[in-house]
Amino acid sequence: MNSYPVELLSQLAPVMFVAGLGGAPPQETASQSPPPPPPKTQDSFALLVARLRDVLHSQLRPSVWTPERKKSFQMVFVEKNVRFPPRRLVSPEDPAYASAHSPLSPLTPSSPLYPDGLIAPIWIRKHTAFIPSVFVLFLRMFEATNLAPRSPLDTPDAEHERNRVEEERKRDTELCAEIAQRKKTTSERGIKLTVVLLASRRMLDDPSLDGRLSYIRKQSGLDSRAALFVLSPVSPAELDEFVRSLQDALYEPAVEYYTSHSKRVRRKRNRHSQTSSYNPPPLIPLGAASPRPLRPEGWTVRYEYKMACFAEFRGEDEVALKHYQDAYTTLMIMFGSTAILPPRTKRWAEAKVLADTINFKITKLYLYNNEHALALSHHNLHMRRFADFSRGWGIGEETFEYWSWMARQHRMLAELLEQGSRSTLTFPTHAPLTRASGTPLTSAVGPTGAPLDVDAIRTLGLNPSHALQHPGHYYYMAARCTEARRERFLASESASQGANAAPGYANEKKVDHLTIVLELYTKSYELFKKYSSATSQGRLTLWIARRIAETYHQSGKFELAIRFFERIAKTYRREKWNAMLRPLFPTWYACAKKLGDVELTVRLLIEMIGYGDVDELGTLQDDLLTLLKTSVPFSTDDILVVDLKESEPILNTSVVFWKPEVRVGEEAAFQITLAVPGDAMISELPIHSISIVFSEGYAPIIINHDASRHPELVRLVPLGQVRGEKPVEVKEHLRWRPGDQVILTGTLASDVPGVFSVSNIVVTLKEGSWTIEVPHEPCAARESSFTVPRWLSSVRPVSFIPVIRDDASSSIQVPAHVHDTFSFLVSVRHRPHQLSISFSHQQPALLDEAYPIEVEITNTDDRTLDMVVDVLLQPTEVDEAVQFITFDGQKSSGLIKGVHFGTVKPGVSVVKTLVLMSSGAPGDRTIDVSVQSSTTLRPASPSQSQAGSPSPSETLDASQNHEAGEILRTLLIPTSSAFVVRQDVVYQRSLQPPPALADLSVLEGPHWEACVGAEAVVTTVVECAAPCGVEVEEVALRQVESRNARVVDTTLEAGIEGVFPGEYLTGDQFSDICRVALATTEDHDVLLGPAEYVLTWKRILSPGHHGPRSSTHIPLPLLCPPRESLVALLRVPATAKLHIPVPIHLTVRNRHASRSAVISVTLDPQPSDAFVVAGLRSGRLPLVLPGAEESVTWNVIPVECGYVKVSRVRVMDHRRGEGEKEGAAGEKEQEGEVVRVVDVRYEQWREDGEGGQVDMSTILVLP
Repeated sequence: MNSYPVELLSQLAPVMFVAGLGGAPPQETASQSPPPPPPKTQDSFALLVARLRDVLHSQLRPSVWTPERKKSFQMVFVEKNVRFPPRRLVSPEDPAYASAHSPLSPLTPSSPLYPDGLIAPIWIRKHTAFIPSVFVLFLRMFEATNLAPRSPLDTPDAEHERNRVEEERKRDTELCAEIAQRKKTTSERGIKLTVVLLASRRMLDDPSLDGRLSYIRKQSGLDSRAALFVLSPVSPAELDEFVRSLQDALYEPAVEYYTSHSKRVRRKRNRHSQTSSYNPPPLIPLGAASPRPLRPEGWTVRYEYKMACFAEFRGEDEVALKHYQDAYTTLMIMFGSTAILPPRTKRWAEAKVLADTINFKITKLYLYNNEHALALSHHNLHMRRFADFSRGWGIGEETFEYWSWMARQHRMLAELLEQGSRSTLTFPTHAPLTRASGTPLTSAVGPTGAPLDVDAIRTLGLNPSHALQHPGHYYYMAARCTEARRERFLASESASQGANAAPGYANEKKVDHLTIVLELYTKSYELFKKYSSATSQGRLTLWIARRIAETYHQSGKFELAIRFFERIAKTYRREKWNAMLRPLFPTWYACAKKLGDVELTVRLLIEMIGYGDVDELGTLQDDLLTLLKTSVPFSTDDILVVDLKESEPILNTSVVFWKPEVRVGEEAAFQITLAVPGDAMISELPIHSISIVFSEGYAPIIINHDASRHPELVRLVPLGQVRGEKPVEVKEHLRWRPGDQVILTGTLASDVPGVFSVSNIVVTLKEGSWTIEVPHEPCAARESSFTVPRWLSSVRPVSFIPVIRDDASSSIQVPAHVHDTFSFLVSVRHRPHQLSISFSHQQPALLDEAYPIEVEITNTDDRTLDMVVDVLLQPTEVDEAVQFITFDGQKSSGLIKGVHFGTVKPGVSVVKTLVLMSSGAPGDRTIDVSVQSSTTLRPASPSQSQAGSPSPSETLDASQNHEAGEILRTLLIPTSSAFVVRQDVVYQRSLQPPPALADLSVLEGPHWEACVGAEAVVTTVVECAAPCGVEVEEVALRQVESRNARVVDTTLEAGIEGVFPGEYLTGDQFSDICRVALATTEDHDVLLGPAEYVLTWKRILSPGHHGPRSSTHIPLPLLCPPRESLVALLRVPATAKLHIPVPIHLTVRNRHASRSAVISVTLDPQPSDAFVVAGLRSGRLPLVLPGAEESVTWNVIPVECGYVKVSRVRVMDHRRGEGEKEGAAGEKEQEGEVVRVVDVRYEQWREDGEGGQVDMSTILVLP
């Protein structure tokens, strides 16, 4: 942005002039250092002025990015007598004033824009620094000193008061004259004048203050609104509030000021567009100079730009954007004609600057609204248009001017985005469109479900150039354009040999291009690191770092370039980005040569040999040989190590074991292949020896160079059996031609278990005083020649067998590119322990049974083994199942660990019993048994067992005395119920009368007889369901605690002999009937059974043999007696004698908790009845209270023999039946509700309340 006037880029805000607080502070001092502290003085007004300056200066400052639209002003401190620039060059009294123009108008000959200029930055500076929209004048209000009376009784001095008032009026008149003078100058410009009078707190309480303020306002001609304020010394917080309220009050007048300017400019534009017409300029003789007036297009650009600026002052961004776009469009028309704007002229250059800054403003206003696509689209359109214009002007891509302008545009956008990101600007996230894998592109559908055509599908994509990215991307583009600018400049300079007459060539020679490139790349690098995502892993950052390193190389800063190369190469090597790493080496190598770092040069040459020659085969090894012969290392005693484990190797290495696993003492055959790719040339490389290092416990294999041996394409070197006593040394020709292979073959045996492999292959180079070691991975191949590991099966002819396996152990770390084969390692293991494991048990297991399982382990090995067993009872998915196991004195519902079976000699068996206990619900139970065997000769010490994970060497030592094995077995045990139980419940009402209401004896102790309200008869049928049959030894009914139920009697108390003990096979049954008394209660609807059956039984294993004793508990069912509030119980004898009276009793029982009953009883004898009845025929019983009962008795005399019916008895409750007209039997009743009459001889209730009601009772009459 420094290439453009700051006035054309800054965000415009309303301007407020502040006078009376001192002049403007120095801009640089105010921006670079903190404001000075307020003066240490006792004058409260001096302190107030200092604080006011600080608060006002901290308000809105000119900046490029200010998206927030608040009622804030750009403060400018001025003197009281500041003068405004003249509106026209002549005075208002001059007759030519009406036709005169502004000093900055293109029509004024002295104007810098005369005769055809568009807009100068000084015009914006005029409205931001010299002409305000609001003028705030701070003045001190005069305050006379008051004489304090000598005593409270003294009267005020009238003469002094009169003098004080006269002095105040005089000073106020002078103040009004000063304000009126300033008011005159501001009114001429339409500027709002506001006066702030500074007064003490005492003055605020003075009754004459309002009169003085009214006088000042009237005499000075101030407005009635927001024109006069009074401020006294206040705290900083209150001062901030005052400044905020002052800006709020003056913001509307400021907007009106800029609105009036916009209207004036719009009228001039409209008037100019209506009257102006294009007249071609007259022909001017050659050599004559004549001014060319501004064309109509130029006036349009000028007026649209002014209206855009005034809209920006008002904070109307949308209006400003519209005017900027109109000005830009017209400006593009002017650039399209070289007759309007001839290239390479002053006005042409000014118009280019104006076009760039207008594009900047339009882009910024789009970004304010988060319209990222529109902002980037307009910026790209601007660059494309001027790229086309530049080609027509003769400054196309082949000139440095073109790339200088392109770099400037990218940098402007980057700086704009960077400033916006520090505030409120956020960048969009661009994610690719996804579709289901395997779905063709043409199967995409639109929002309505209709398939889209191919053209529509293509529009769904996103062009990267249309996606706004973070500023680092545009800094990078600016750097690339600057590099192109430098290339074009150097090409132009070399072509002209320093005598180039192109415009701007002299200035271009002064430009330090590389410094600019480094600055841009550095900013881009930092921003890419800031905005890099986890998916990109900073690879774009590394690419920019490479560009920085290359720029350092071009600028001669080789050490800095090498630092960047080392940092970049570290990541590229680790991630195997060879395509990105190869281009680094030439520049890196050149930097090392320039610095004279011999060792670094040697390292780079060796690494470059692994990646292959770029130009001609053999050039790298020739350079290395030349360097080794013509130089010496820093220390001849030290060995230079060039680690290529993360880089491409010099030799392709491959280690193959024929078997992935062998036993202790068994030989493992291996082959080690060293080969050179067919496209590599290292025949002159001074390889002295190659060392092959095995894992711990084995000496290395050393291959020394022997030039006398005849080199063949495939050379087989037999090694025999490799032992660990001393290194194995062989000789072979180590000068490789392209495609040569050296294959080492041998065997390896170990007396201890472990994982053995080749850990390292070291290639040693010797030349003169140089000794260089190059470590290689055991299985490493160049990117272009990676093959599957192979086994050489024949030399003549050469034949290989591919070796691919995926069953090897992954307990050690291996290179990532060989994880799929594991052919380079072998596992040495002990012989597995030979054990025989058997389980003996009788299926199925029964619920509530201690189910024994005999675990027998037999040592069939020839070694003495120490055995430990772990048992895991798996959780079951059966609901309500309860289970646990008992083993060797340990009890658990899950895992029993470490059951020691002892040290078992060969051929010996050990048997232990595992007990499974299941209850709750039947279902399968799963048991996992782990038998762990070992041949430990001495147990580990406690310190060793608590030391944590051992090191590899400790593991190897321990494995010599410890051979462990493990065998897993799983038992699936079906579990079924031993018995199937069915229970039936029938309820009966108790005939025992309730206690009297006033009987206090029921409170003294348990009186069950007084509380029984019903009885339950529970019938229990138990059926044997065990497939093996059981022997039931005993069945008992055991009482359990229950407050509201009690077992009265049971058939088990009858002492049935010969039933128990007894053997029951599948399907056999036995039953029991018990009677349960139920107490009346209002709290519980469901009662727990008051007892449970306890069955003691044994499994029948075989005739005369039984399993362990088991117990099954069968609880009585939940009791739910039906509830009723009022009932009538009829007790009729079963038999009677002819002509002998018998009684019939009716009891009305009220079980309601709080309601009494009014009962009437009616006996309906019929002529056909066989009885003569003596007693109440129809009447009312006494009031039946809650919990009480009333009885009535009839004496009947039978007059016929046989089954005769008793007369019908009807009971009515007159209290509950009020308002009801229909009885329970469907008959119309005048009043009351029919009460249910129950014959107690036939009473049987179910839980649903059915049963027990009989319409007509009968009696058997005997003669």
